[in-house]
Amino acid sequence: MSAQTDTTQGSVTTTVYKVSGMSCGHCEGAVSGEISEIAGVGSVRAVAATGEVTVVSEAPLDDAAVRAAVDEAGFELVGRV
Repeated sequence: MSAQTDTTQGSVTTTVYKVSGMSCGHCEGAVSGEISEIAGVGSVRAVAATGEVTVVSEAPLDDAAVRAAVDEAGFELVGRV
């Protein structure tokens, strides 16, 4: 993984991940849906054009949990942006 990219404001943390293989809205939905099931996640925004997935959570997430969710959706977590 690259350098820490968590941004904490108040009681929320925003982390941007790079995911490879997304090419359409369906891909974005699949990745967002899996990551949103992780405990503490408030919102997820996936953008296929950039491969970036922005996650807002109550606290920093375990990278292994995010990787597992992205794998379950059928894509590859490259790392943090």
